[in-house]
Amino acid sequence: MRTFCEAANTVNRLLQLKTHPFRLLLYLEWILLIITVLGELPWENIPYLETLLGESSNTPKLLPYSWLLNIFCIVGFGLMGLRLPQGTTMSKWLYTALELGLIWLVNALGSWHISFVSPYLIVVIRSCLIFKPTGRVLATGLVFISFLLSLVISVKDIPAIQLELTQPEPATLNQIRIWFIISSINTAFLFGLVLVFVLTLVNALVAERRSRQKLTLAHDQLRQYALRTEDQATLQERNRIAREIHDSLGHAMTAQSIQLENALLFCHSNPDKTEAFLTEAKQLAATALKEIRQSVSRLRSDSLQGRTLESALAILIQDFYKRTNITLDSNISLTYPLTAEVMTAVYRIVQEALTNICKHSDAIQVSLQLQTIHRHLHLLISDNGRGFNPEQNTTGFGLQGMQERTIALGGHFKLASEIGKGCRVTVDIPLVKFLP
Repeated sequence: MRTFCEAANTVNRLLQLKTHPFRLLLYLEWILLIITVLGELPWENIPYLETLLGESSNTPKLLPYSWLLNIFCIVGFGLMGLRLPQGTTMSKWLYTALELGLIWLVNALGSWHISFVSPYLIVVIRSCLIFKPTGRVLATGLVFISFLLSLVISVKDIPAIQLELTQPEPATLNQIRIWFIISSINTAFLFGLVLVFVLTLVNALVAERRSRQKLTLAHDQLRQYALRTEDQATLQERNRIAREIHDSLGHAMTAQSIQLENALLFCHSNPDKTEAFLTEAKQLAATALKEIRQSVSRLRSDSLQGRTLESALAILIQDFYKRTNITLDSNISLTYPLTAEVMTAVYRIVQEALTNICKHSDAIQVSLQLQTIHRHLHLLISDNGRGFNPEQNTTGFGLQGMQERTIALGGHFKLASEIGKGCRVTVDIPLVKFLP
């Protein structure tokens, strides 16, 4: 029993390795082949069938060997569907030729049955899975030509029909020929319509599957790109914080170290100077501690801490005044409700702009305007400081961060500054995608 289970698992793994790309189409192929096998059965030669039907049969009849060969060919034809060719175009055409060869062999052994159409449809289905659109049309045309040839060869059935007639008249024979020709034309026409329908249906299934695969691939690429962008943004944020620590905290700690060394030098000879140095060192330590708190505040995941954008900006403006003694003229008018993403980005941009003004501008007048007009958010921050040349400022992580935040929201960022004429930051963000 264990050996049988292991063998079954091995066969299952092999079938899964070379499985059909469409399970539903594979099951449809099997159903069509079962119908074909039932159509090829020599019902008149099955033993005791006449007895079951109520007729006497003295001598049991044996199944012909041609029927066994037909079944073998049909089974081989069905197993070919488990492994579709994925190599060169030549191998795919050889595969199709082998399929048609098996069909012709079964047709020849079965006296060219006109109703033997299921394998032809299977060839069209498989061609849609292995060929490109042009190859699919060519393969379908080849299948139709093959069917027409088998239809023409089946004309040999006419003499058999004629022999069954009792004293056939020429007029009757002509009617039989005309009827057979018309029937063959109708059969070919209907078969062509069925081929077109099957080709269109399977092409739609293949196109839908490939579109889904492309969408999945694009989603994976987009996710990888988002991860790389996030890593890059994190790295830039770390570099900016490192630069701030070096510029502010590093400077304060260096100055404090100098003041403490001076205090040690004059601690015995000049107590007054020592006290002055210690007082300055204490002030530098307080400044460094303040810078650390500001850096930690910028790293918070929720920069607004549950407040509205207006109240958060009011606190930020008040803190700016306490640090710089610069009065900031503000005009904030928000008529549209904003999402958390937009509010966070605007708050960070304003925070970074005020930090730059505090550190580098030497301004005495600052203006902030924030308005929502015609489904757009407009932000303007200007100062009358000493200004700078934007083309020469290549290490400004803060300016780069403001620009990246604006672009991430689909907005436009503009920086205008000249030496001696202050600085002007303009941000315009469309709110169509962000209105709740």
